[in-house]
Amino acid sequence: MAADLSALRAYAAAAQNMARAAEGPQATEAAGASDFSAMVSSAVQNTGTSLAQAEQFTAGAAMGQTELIDVVTAVSAAEVQLQTVMAVRDEVIRAYNDILKMPI
Repeated sequence: MAADLSALRAYAAAAQNMARAAEGPQATEAAGASDFSAMVSSAVQNTGTSLAQAEQFTAGAAMGQTELIDVVTAVSAAEVQLQTVMAVRDEVIRAYNDILKMPI
């Protein structure tokens, strides 16, 4: 279920990017910085939500209220989202370090 929401959000973001690209290069450049920060912020929030949902499913399974497959699915989705956010973070840090190494 969480993976479905992530996919829908990704499709919506892609559609917005395509619409902005159709508006012209100035609109795309102006919205670029805020889009990136909004994307990162959204990814962190979504990851937190997925982790919280995985914890709820785990607690529900401990009390016998949730199926084990739901727990496994929620934990796997949260893990994938966390790994994605960490990979993006690593790439941003790598890019920042590359910029710092550029000669002035």
